[in-house]
Amino acid sequence: MIVCIFQGRALSRAAAAAALLAAGAGLAGCASMGDGMSTAFADPAKYQLYDCKQLETERKSLDTRAAELEGLIEKAQGGVAGPVVAELAYRNEAISVQGQRKFAEEAWRQNKCRPSPPATAAATPAATAASIASATGAKPAKGAPPVPR
Repeated sequence: MIVCIFQGRALSRAAAAAALLAAGAGLAGCASMGDGMSTAFADPAKYQLYDCKQLETERKSLDTRAAELEGLIEKAQGGVAGPVVAELAYRNEAISVQGQRKFAEEAWRQNKCRPSPPATAAATPAATAASIASATGAKPAKGAPPVPR
């Protein structure tokens, strides 16, 4: 009777260990699946009708969001249950953003877009009013800077 109890416990421990190993292998497979499955969480037709200006804005916002998510994942990794929190809270959105970035890049290349040049400083309203006044010969508005002649 005693031998039977010890054999039953050893068998249940072996079964539990085998179940843990199988679960670990299954979760490891999920972690590597994220890179290949990134486009499954994004709409491939979303960016087909975007023009270059819209694509440029979208690409910048996707890059920003991807960087935010990577930072959050790294921050969560340092916690007590960090890897679990990182996977549950942020990984799906990070995979989705990665897929969206891929489709936005494809649309960017298909449209043969080029990055826009950096914006120059806009003229101040007072300077614009003064230049209009000098061009028309009118007296500048009260409070406007003097027009050099």
